[in-house]
Amino acid sequence: MLAKISALLFVAAASFAAASAHADVTCSLLIDTASGKEVLREGDCEKAVTPASTFKVPLAVMGYDSGILVDADHPAWDFQPGFADWIEDWKTTVTPRYWLEKSVVWYSQELTKKLGMEKFRGYVEAFDYGNKDVSGNPGKGDGLTQAWLRSSLKITPVQEAAFLTKLVNRTLPVSPKAFDMTYAAMPQVKLDNGWVVSGKTGTSFLSNADGSPDAQKRQLGWYVGWAEKDGRKIVFVRLVEDKKKQKTYAGMRAKKGTLEWLPAQLGKL
Repeated sequence: MLAKISALLFVAAASFAAASAHADVTCSLLIDTASGKEVLREGDCEKAVTPASTFKVPLAVMGYDSGILVDADHPAWDFQPGFADWIEDWKTTVTPRYWLEKSVVWYSQELTKKLGMEKFRGYVEAFDYGNKDVSGNPGKGDGLTQAWLRSSLKITPVQEAAFLTKLVNRTLPVSPKAFDMTYAAMPQVKLDNGWVVSGKTGTSFLSNADGSPDAQKRQLGWYVGWAEKDGRKIVFVRLVEDKKKQKTYAGMRAKKGTLEWLPAQLGKL
């Protein structure tokens, strides 16, 4: 009897832990790029939040299409005093591949400054990206370098998936090179089941109703991209929002959770 009770308590505890781990997932979404149809949707996938560093994906497309970015390793720009420096890995010479892998904020901002607001806004509108608002923080005129960083630009998981589907299907209004080079620079993970995942994380603090940072320093995290095997491509989007302050980056937790969850989902398709 004691053994049976212990077993039941173990199952209950495991179930509670699993539920608690899953409780922070706001949305999980899978799109079959061939048909453009959702093959899975869980949670609130219509909630608009900051894209944070997932915006580096459309920025890469803009950079390659405009000619500012050349290939996965060029241009290499040097870190300068005054650049965003709150992560040690950013204080170095950065290439497009390194920029996407290490999520270097200052490289994004140097890219948008080279684009200029007219081109930058034009690309965002042409991509139909989220709410397309690149005005930045009210009264500050900082949209060119801040719009996607917990500021004016917002996007839902459904809209993220729509953009990624256009990227994968090569239907964005950009050059063939822009597609090729963006694919080449994207961080990749090879799964045991043969699928290759190209994905980008994003992390930000949650915002209060007035736009100020959440006082509890709770985060939101994205992991978005596509998985490919034998010519088939599935777009995925996962958004997590913390219920309490965490010690690790929410984007990395979103990535870890997605890579644990995704293989079984892909196996059903």
